[in-house]
Amino acid sequence: MQNFITPGQVWLDTEGKRIHAHGGSIITVDGVHYWYGENKERSTPGSGIWHWGVRAYSSPDLVNWTDRGLIIPPDENDESSPLHPTQGLDRPHIIYNAETRKFVCWVKVMTKGSVQRSTVLTADGILGPYEIVRTWLRPLDMSAGDFDLVVDPHDGKGYYYFERVHSEMICADLTTDYTDVTGYYSTHFPQPQPPFVREAPAHFRRNRLQYLLTSGTTGYYPNPSEAAVSRSYHGPYEVLGDLHPTDASRTSFHSQISSVFRHPGKKDLYIAVADRWLPRYLDHGERAQQAFIEHFAPGKDSDEPMAEFAYVDTSIADYVLLPIRFEGDRPVIEWRDQWSPDEYEDA
Repeated sequence: MQNFITPGQVWLDTEGKRIHAHGGSIITVDGVHYWYGENKERSTPGSGIWHWGVRAYSSPDLVNWTDRGLIIPPDENDESSPLHPTQGLDRPHIIYNAETRKFVCWVKVMTKGSVQRSTVLTADGILGPYEIVRTWLRPLDMSAGDFDLVVDPHDGKGYYYFERVHSEMICADLTTDYTDVTGYYSTHFPQPQPPFVREAPAHFRRNRLQYLLTSGTTGYYPNPSEAAVSRSYHGPYEVLGDLHPTDASRTSFHSQISSVFRHPGKKDLYIAVADRWLPRYLDHGERAQQAFIEHFAPGKDSDEPMAEFAYVDTSIADYVLLPIRFEGDRPVIEWRDQWSPDEYEDA
């Protein structure tokens, strides 16, 4: 049994194996916490394997996690399937539809030429089995990158926040079954090119305010996060600045946030769930930062390959889970070597 969350350290499940829930989220169902994400256990350099399905873990305390297996296994036989291991499947997000009584999972799938499309699956239970209901979806006829799914707790309406690739952030209304978009949408944070374009949106609600946490577009290299707030899902959003103001490295503590989990049993506990994609990046800090700054300089061809100053092996990626503190309505994330949800008052 572990007693603390230790951000940035190797995190093992209850069987002593490395946790693989990357680009992931946490959802609570019937009092049990489930952490799910990309299974990168076979994504070693040169393997040609981007993912090995979506894996889930369960926990009573957010500290000790039991492997519940692949809730969405890879399709090993069909190379044209969005679930084939060579396809760039990223960032699964699952929401529950109270009307259809279905768990709805969206995944982003990258293909050659930077085309990014979505696949939608549904299941009767959080652990599956999941069945594909839509493949190769281009929401609003756009190339849809990193995203988050949101359900309003009062009226059950669904929203889909996604990066319109290398352009802007979109908030689109979901259909009543959450498996498609209606056509109504709004645009936010337009930028001319990477690394300024915002990606990896992570949404949460607090005190009737809507928050969006995003990162810049620098591949696996970490960059400064940014928080924005609005009184409605469709904005307008006010940019509040970097969430990690005490981080001198300007790398969001060497991580990228994938989602925010509000603990249903604790008072005002919001947890930023982040990946440390490049654990060895710390060995190359300033040199690597300068590399991507130069690569993404205005006017430079962003399709030109960037020199790698960090060893990229997503099978050894770690996690940085940290609580969010609030200065009034402004969210702030500070470094903790270790911490526990038990430190927080029960709701």
